[in-house]
Amino acid sequence: MTPADEQDQRRIVVAIDGPAGAGKSTVALELAKRLGYTLVDTGALYRAVALCARERGISWDDGPALGALTRDLQLEFGRSADGAPRVRIDGRDRGDDIRTPEISMGASDVSRHPEVRDALLGLQRRLGQDGGVVLEGRDIGTVVFPNAEAKIFLTASAEIRADRRVQDLRARGLEADPVKTLAEVQARDAQDSSRAVAPLKPAADSVVVDTTHMGFDEVVTRLVALVNGVSRAGGSG
Repeated sequence: MTPADEQDQRRIVVAIDGPAGAGKSTVALELAKRLGYTLVDTGALYRAVALCARERGISWDDGPALGALTRDLQLEFGRSADGAPRVRIDGRDRGDDIRTPEISMGASDVSRHPEVRDALLGLQRRLGQDGGVVLEGRDIGTVVFPNAEAKIFLTASAEIRADRRVQDLRARGLEADPVKTLAEVQARDAQDSSRAVAPLKPAADSVVVDTTHMGFDEVVTRLVALVNGVSRAGGSG
């Protein structure tokens, strides 16, 4: 892209939603890099709440207590030496601690509570209010930024998503059973899609991208083209 092309494009809000294991985090990171945008991993915020609740003996079913905890936490995004996003909780890097299977399920549990979602909503909107951001989660296009100019719903078959999860865990030296992992993915899907508050679903005006049979670079290239097209057109929202 030439400098003239860049000047013709607005820096917009890109909302990426989708189920667990669809590749949102890795795709969103690479997309943000290629666009020169800031990445906001909203799922990491819910993981952080789940982690801190577990460490402080707060039940993932206790909405009021979780809401109070969330309001007291100092949550920030940083970057590692390789540019990957890291999460700091009360000034401490907890990027690895929030990525375990247990905390993944915990994030889904705590996100059911309106007290938690309300406490995090303002933070998420502040992080993206100036545009030039890629936000990924499960309700970005439906709740957090319903007027986002580019909305993408990234998905894949449960089997593919479970396999990706197994590979990721093993790459980090963690044990992973394929059968158990598939059951966890399916349980997470059911829980996220059926919850009363902000259930997982594509926004009416989102572009659904099924990555089951797509390679990583193919997915990112398609999304770069989609975002550039929207930003050149002045946005659709």
